[in-house]
Amino acid sequence: MDAVVRPLRVTAPEAGVDLAGAERAARDFLTALGVPTDGEATAGTPGRMARAYAEMLAPRPFDLTTFDNDEGYDELVLARRIPVASVCEHHMLPFVGVAHVGYLPGERILGLSKLARVVELFARRPQVQERLTKQVADWLDEHLSPRGVGVVVEAEHMCMSLRGVRSEGTSTITSTLLGTLREDPRSRSEFLALTMPRPGGVHG
Repeated sequence: MDAVVRPLRVTAPEAGVDLAGAERAARDFLTALGVPTDGEATAGTPGRMARAYAEMLAPRPFDLTTFDNDEGYDELVLARRIPVASVCEHHMLPFVGVAHVGYLPGERILGLSKLARVVELFARRPQVQERLTKQVADWLDEHLSPRGVGVVVEAEHMCMSLRGVRSEGTSTITSTLLGTLREDPRSRSEFLALTMPRPGGVHG
């Protein structure tokens, strides 16, 4: 018999989006910075800017699908190099990279694509990388009840690359380990060995 599926509709908290107001604010913002918005090429820029940020800050809803772990699978399940695109809450500039998300199954296993959906759920909002990493791990721990969860995020922050120190190519790595992946040295070592960056950083 097929495993029992327990779908859960997952949506981000409702946030009112006023695109017209955002476009007006974007026009004022650009004008205040001396960027003209009355030329043929830039007349539509405030609207495009507003829509771009609205898209970057809106995770897509999804159904969390889990299945009975009928086979008693008890080894690591790991999705590597899940794309991450978020916005730094301090400067509202993007940070981009990859996430490695794994868990040790308990009674339930997860549809693999949902690991990427959970990353997007927390990435598509003003964020800091440390919080993002922990939120993904805590959410999976709460909703899946696995024996362990591990999340590693490696990302390049445009607020470091394009301004300030202008340290282009620098990547930041954060990790959260829960349950057996935190407490058992062998499980911890296995997870970290599979997720630590390869030569070339986030794009390697």
